[in-house]
Amino acid sequence: MNFPLYIAKRYLFSKSSNNTINIITFIAAIGVIVGTLALFIVLSGFSGLREFSIGFLNTSDPDIKITSKKGKSFLVSKEINSILDNEKGIAFYSKVIEERAFFDFKNKTHIAYIKGVDSNYIKVNRMDTTVYVGTWLDKEIPLGAVVGNGISNLLSVGVFDFLEPLKIYVPKPGEGYITNPTNAFSKINTQAIGVFSLTDEMDRKFTFISLAVAQQLLNYTPNQVSAIEIRVKSIEDREVIITKIKSALGDDFVVENREQLNAVLYKMLNTENLASYLVFTLILIIALFNVIGAIIMMILDKKDNLKTLYNLGATIKEIKRVFILQGFLLSVVGLVIGLSLGILLVLLQKKYHLFMITQHLAYPVEFTLFNVLTVVVTILVLGFLASKIASSRISKKLVE
Repeated sequence: MNFPLYIAKRYLFSKSSNNTINIITFIAAIGVIVGTLALFIVLSGFSGLREFSIGFLNTSDPDIKITSKKGKSFLVSKEINSILDNEKGIAFYSKVIEERAFFDFKNKTHIAYIKGVDSNYIKVNRMDTTVYVGTWLDKEIPLGAVVGNGISNLLSVGVFDFLEPLKIYVPKPGEGYITNPTNAFSKINTQAIGVFSLTDEMDRKFTFISLAVAQQLLNYTPNQVSAIEIRVKSIEDREVIITKIKSALGDDFVVENREQLNAVLYKMLNTENLASYLVFTLILIIALFNVIGAIIMMILDKKDNLKTLYNLGATIKEIKRVFILQGFLLSVVGLVIGLSLGILLVLLQKKYHLFMITQHLAYPVEFTLFNVLTVVVTILVLGFLASKIASSRISKKLVE
């Protein structure tokens, strides 16, 4: 049997004659357990928030988006259609128009964006699933509009209110100063047929209308759009598809994936996750000072035993290793208990929604092997360093 490991286990799991040592060791173990539990729950919580936020993006944003490098719009030529139709990795694509507009309903006004979409749009982005009042755009109602919940509340817009249209204005293109305000805007009367709710930003930003109506409002030609949004068959093939599209379209177009379209949000989520990890790791380091204290107290308590071991032939290196292993085993025990409790709580939260943000929304958590591995590596490394620091107090002078 490994001599230092045998002694380390005896010292760790057998009670000391000094009750103070037992209390200090118990407190150190509790510190490691609580620190491990807190670190894992925080990482799981941020993973849940990340997946929760990305879930909204998967509904509202495409896998790939093509825009013009110059100007707000571009013409979809037969060549572009041919490139997209012949790319086997593309499941669906939709032509869209986005433009800032002025909304007026019963003398209430708001500035937001119109988004003109074709019939393929809901095959690319499932925004139709977010409509909670009324219906999605319908060919039978060509001037229909689906407004965001935030816009609906600001303008007091109800669905199928045939007595009052939702008026949408956009500036007419041109140069120089406006001399006649009445002729400065293009206007169209629409009918709110649905209200969608996704996020506060989306709900206040967009009103969806048909692509043809948006082209009419902006005086665009039938093949003039702001962007083409694409859904791929397999997300694993997305980067290859983007490379092919970029090569085929040339330098006049920008081709971006969902992460690039929401680079700020992804960066914020990653930064918050890293910051939380560092903060709780710092707390864990402070907790592991208890481990250092417990080992030092054990060294002083076992001073006579250490002299005996030394006289029997144990080297200073082997005696140091006894206490390194003792501190490491203490960290492992705390890790196993704390991580087990953390995994149990996360799984219970996912299944039974123990903690709620609102009455109908549970706090999101996500169980991932990456978080488990992160906690294991963090605790083991810090526990080993704490043990190493404490064992450095052992010297030849102490045992002679």
